[in-house]
Amino acid sequence: MQAWPWKRLGQGMLLGLSLGWGSLAQADEPGFDCRVLDATPAPDTPAAWFERSLWANHCYLFEARAVRISGEGVRALALSHQVEDGLQREVAHYLDGPPRSYERLGRVGRGGWAEPGSEVPASPDAIMAHLDNFYRLRLAGDERVAGRDAQRLDIEPLDAMRYGQRLWLDRDTGLPLKQELLDVEGRVLETFQLTELERPRLYDGRVRLDALREAPPETWRPGWLPPGYVAQPVVTTSSLHGERVGHRVYSDGLSSLSLFVEPLTDEHPRLAPGLHRLGISYAAVHHRELGGRPMQVVALGEVPPRVLLQVVERLRWQSEEP
Repeated sequence: MQAWPWKRLGQGMLLGLSLGWGSLAQADEPGFDCRVLDATPAPDTPAAWFERSLWANHCYLFEARAVRISGEGVRALALSHQVEDGLQREVAHYLDGPPRSYERLGRVGRGGWAEPGSEVPASPDAIMAHLDNFYRLRLAGDERVAGRDAQRLDIEPLDAMRYGQRLWLDRDTGLPLKQELLDVEGRVLETFQLTELERPRLYDGRVRLDALREAPPETWRPGWLPPGYVAQPVVTTSSLHGERVGHRVYSDGLSSLSLFVEPLTDEHPRLAPGLHRLGISYAAVHHRELGGRPMQVVALGEVPPRVLLQVVERLRWQSEEP
């Protein structure tokens, strides 16, 4: 998903094939050679700019300061992205309000679950493979962000089932310097902007790809998802929920939603059915009988609320399959 990992919930090739980036990501040693970015000409199309930003997110080492602006107010953060032996370490510290820190150590994700004997592309390759089916990209001129020259990229959804974005990409590195999330009416829901970017350096080697993962067995599946949303190979375990709560993540590459299914019991509090506002996001809650048991279905994400309602209402149980 094209987002800073510390910013999103549970939150990813037309041009890549022509430049050879996709083939490098699938070499004998699984990984992407970041040095390709130095040897590639400067982007001159919207798709080229976006693809470079996807790989820049993985390949550049940097320290930064940022602000997040939304209806909840303004929050300041200190950010760090490092790579060691091909593994990425991302850290975010909130600088105001309650002290909170997030850290992630990982690899470049895959574009989906793997079938036995199949190969799954790296997530940037998978995103670019179908991006123009659901979004229109447009270059919108040069601006200056965080003291750096930036290329603005407007990303407009082709339907009302997903949000749009505006990105300001660093001309030297392709790193996103600023991002605006837009609702279906074009209003800004949230702004995330770097205020200072310190010494971005290209990693001199390969960033590793995540291992192929086969989808775990599940007794339920979505009966409907917006076109383009694909199940993500995200493994979620929680000591709080254990095996009681089923969780899946779906994404179209730019936006994502999470789906939770759990039995309704007296031991665990239930949520009120309907829509719940969570900052700039929503959660849709639905109670129904599935497999002979009362269940609670919850969908949440930064997508239009009517999408979340349709997802929870159309969940299918294995015994309901034709």
